[in-house]
Amino acid sequence: MIAPQFPVDEEQRLAAVRSYNLLDTLPEKDFDNITALTANICDVPISLVTLLDADRNFLKSYYGLNFNESPRDTSFCGHAILEESNIFIVEDARKDPRFMDNPLVKDMNAVFYAGVRLINSDGYPLGTLCVFDTKPRTLSKSQKSALISMAYQVVNLFEARKRNRTLLAVQQELKEKNEELKNFAGIVSHDMKMPLANMIITSDMLRSKYGHHLDKQGKEYLDYIKQSSFTLSEYITGLLEHYESDKTASLTDEVFDSNSLLEEIIELLNINIDCEINLPEENIEMQANRAALEQIILNLVGNSLKYNDKEKIKIDIHCTEKSGFYHFSISDNGMGIPKNKRSHIFDLFVTTGKLDRNGKKGNGIGLSTVKKLVTKLGGEIEVSSELGKGTTFHFSIKKN
Repeated sequence: MIAPQFPVDEEQRLAAVRSYNLLDTLPEKDFDNITALTANICDVPISLVTLLDADRNFLKSYYGLNFNESPRDTSFCGHAILEESNIFIVEDARKDPRFMDNPLVKDMNAVFYAGVRLINSDGYPLGTLCVFDTKPRTLSKSQKSALISMAYQVVNLFEARKRNRTLLAVQQELKEKNEELKNFAGIVSHDMKMPLANMIITSDMLRSKYGHHLDKQGKEYLDYIKQSSFTLSEYITGLLEHYESDKTASLTDEVFDSNSLLEEIIELLNINIDCEINLPEENIEMQANRAALEQIILNLVGNSLKYNDKEKIKIDIHCTEKSGFYHFSISDNGMGIPKNKRSHIFDLFVTTGKLDRNGKKGNGIGLSTVKKLVTKLGGEIEVSSELGKGTTFHFSIKKN
């Protein structure tokens, strides 16, 4: 018997084998199907998918055997991975000086062997797809072609599992990073809210107590501090709502009337400008995530109020139920959205660049949160708009 030599790049080859994380794993149906089919095509009692480790031959799939590894120094596969040919064949191991005293030949009657190297995308032979028989024999041309094709499919399975593991690892990392970001946003936002509130209160106290000592410019500075504090506070609130939207979307569904919800939202908006809001004619009994839906509509109607330059604001709200979804539309007679901004209007931190009716610029968080909530509720949202005439948001959520 002659023990197989090691490839010159054995260290790199071993690293490649271990990168697939298949050593010492349990049998899998996909691989077992291949060895069963290969044995049937080649008309042999044994077929294996092997991975050649440092000192052993691990059998990822074994058809016709009841063990899953053997020593490398007695393995046929150790010789097979060194051959540059498409297929390594030993027709009668009893007559081959490399195998005639091999325990596999003497004790298990492994006489015939044919193996195809499993070569990965980097060119390293990981192991073999091989077959054994207990008698001398040959393979037909079609059997050889089938064995080579099956080996190619084994490598495809290796690569697919490696990609899946990589994707799962990336998904887990992204999930952890997202949680870290949520926690960071929550902590920072909480820590900033109090100082901002103190700034607002302090600016009011300064105006009240020392206002008569300040000139016009000094009072403007106080107003600027107060307004900037309010703007930053709104920004922080929007950011918190965005990162809390997953939690909001996971709340328990409730049964409620559509118009009762809309009337409650109008009260929350505390509208003190000339505004006409037309509610749906039909009052629908809904079963959905009320808190999430309230946040969606509150944001959209709030935008219709803020981004409106007309003396009298008009908002039309429609709600229908169809094919297992609740469909909403919210239309206004406001400023409209530029055509080149509409495709990105739901992206985080993207704004139209327009100032609202109070001269303030948006922060690009609200509509991103709306899109996120609508998607979490199984629906879709789209926008149509005409500059100077108004905007309509159409969205749906799944009925539960």
